[in-house]
Amino acid sequence: MLGVFVTGTGTGVGKTVVAAAIARSRAAEGLRVAVFKPAVTGLSPGLGPGDPGHAPGQEVEPDHELLRRAARSGQSDEEIAPYRYGPPMSPHLAAALAGEEIEPERLRRGAAEAASAADFLVCEGVGGLLVPLSPTYLVRDLAVDLALPLVVAAPPGLGTINHTLLTLEAARAAGLAVEAVVLTPWPKSPNPIEESNRETIAALGEVMVETLPHSADFGSEDSGREAG
Repeated sequence: MLGVFVTGTGTGVGKTVVAAAIARSRAAEGLRVAVFKPAVTGLSPGLGPGDPGHAPGQEVEPDHELLRRAARSGQSDEEIAPYRYGPPMSPHLAAALAGEEIEPERLRRGAAEAASAADFLVCEGVGGLLVPLSPTYLVRDLAVDLALPLVVAAPPGLGTINHTLLTLEAARAAGLAVEAVVLTPWPKSPNPIEESNRETIAALGEVMVETLPHSADFGSEDSGREAG
């Protein structure tokens, strides 16, 4: 399976933006790109997915729809996100409230089927690596099962060193390879804390650290949704 697994240091740190940017760039290179997200929550009317920068009640494009548009994919909602829920909460709880439980085998099968019809798969996790998809199956477990290299989305500001290094430790403890950390939204004029955070994460985490600035519309050739 050729592709990447995009995770984050928490909720609302720009995972979908990073995943969409990767999908958009690979599609622009002429690759057939498939996208996959095990579960999407927060789809109730008037509720956004929890990205910072959006006022309460302000509707935003659902994650699976943005991923499909960025990848220029013809995948259905079901093929991209087999589990979709209204309440903005952890997927294991959203599933329980819906009277079901997320099945790991269905996720593995869905990701494999998406990858089989494409040149490159972009899989986006839910929340952080240790978020439970079911009571006994974490986002990290899915990443291990798919054996894709990780790209970690993180905010650039105060507190990100600890959260990012903890995420790297959790990933590597499970044998996952981390390809890069992406700090987003990266400001046009970063302050000394943001610059130091980038350098410190790279040094202590022994990882490549990239940046992704605010952008606008994944429908165009070279831009994306505003990072959050």
